[in-house]
Amino acid sequence: MFARFPSFALALAMTFVGTNVGIGKTMVAVMPVAAFALWRFVIAVIALTPRYRPARMRLVTRSQWRNLFVQTFFGTFLFTLLMLYGVRQTTATAAGVITATLPACVALLSWAVLREHPSRRTLVSIGLAILGVALLNLSRGDAHGAGSGSGSTGNAWLGNLLVLGAVVCEGIYVIVSKRLASELSAIDICAYTHLLGGAMMLPLGIVGLMAVDYSVLTPGHWALIVWYGLAASVFSFFLWMRGIRHVSAQLAGVFTAMVPVAATAYGVVFLGEQLTFTQGAALALTVSGVVLAAMPGAGASKKLAAAPTDKGGSPGKTL
Repeated sequence: MFARFPSFALALAMTFVGTNVGIGKTMVAVMPVAAFALWRFVIAVIALTPRYRPARMRLVTRSQWRNLFVQTFFGTFLFTLLMLYGVRQTTATAAGVITATLPACVALLSWAVLREHPSRRTLVSIGLAILGVALLNLSRGDAHGAGSGSGSTGNAWLGNLLVLGAVVCEGIYVIVSKRLASELSAIDICAYTHLLGGAMMLPLGIVGLMAVDYSVLTPGHWALIVWYGLAASVFSFFLWMRGIRHVSAQLAGVFTAMVPVAATAYGVVFLGEQLTFTQGAALALTVSGVVLAAMPGAGASKKLAAAPTDKGGSPGKTL
């Protein structure tokens, strides 16, 4: 299915990520960032326990473990901390505009690292996605209250820098995931990166857990923690790794524009926010870019036919 419709997997993965933005903002208001992040990894490791078979893990090469470490450090561990701490010190508008540069960041990194020269259609789709997301976030302002709170405006420059760092980390994650997707199965990459990520987050997370006021946590909060762990660490990760096997890293980067789109939709549906005409126009631009990127071009069937296939006996090719 994902070989025939990789765009669906990529768009759905980023939709999960976008909706989790609202959940994350809810949870970091009642517990430290590090504690919430650690819970994400703990839930993921528990859910993926059947994949941690020593015999299978020994088949992963040293080079693959290095790539897994790089992907984990930048794409899950560092990205999470930079983004969550960043939006605490800057406005939602500034953070949104900065994250709108992600498709362009991925395109530049894929050109520099993977030598993927962007086609004219890819450049147009990237431009539409960036324009739509930028307009969307400019119209939102501080709807989510990311910039509220004492001292937030005084350290806005630091928050902007942290968010920009998170964008670069996510771009590196996309590039490395493109390489790993042709060597290991999506579910194994998901399992190993979250095992590594949990180990990285453990020292910070333990300190954060000791500062949690458990008396304020309701059953609803715990339900959100479980869902966030599964959606952010398992569902979206698996869908992304399956979809990116069949498209270029540049094209996959366009679908990251679905993150603020989904976050805004979540705010309208669940947080009671109003969707203005400007926001609707921004959504239309962003979706147009994603649709343009998803449309099959000349020779698409040949590219899909040449996509990596699962081979029995290869480490991580069997799901």
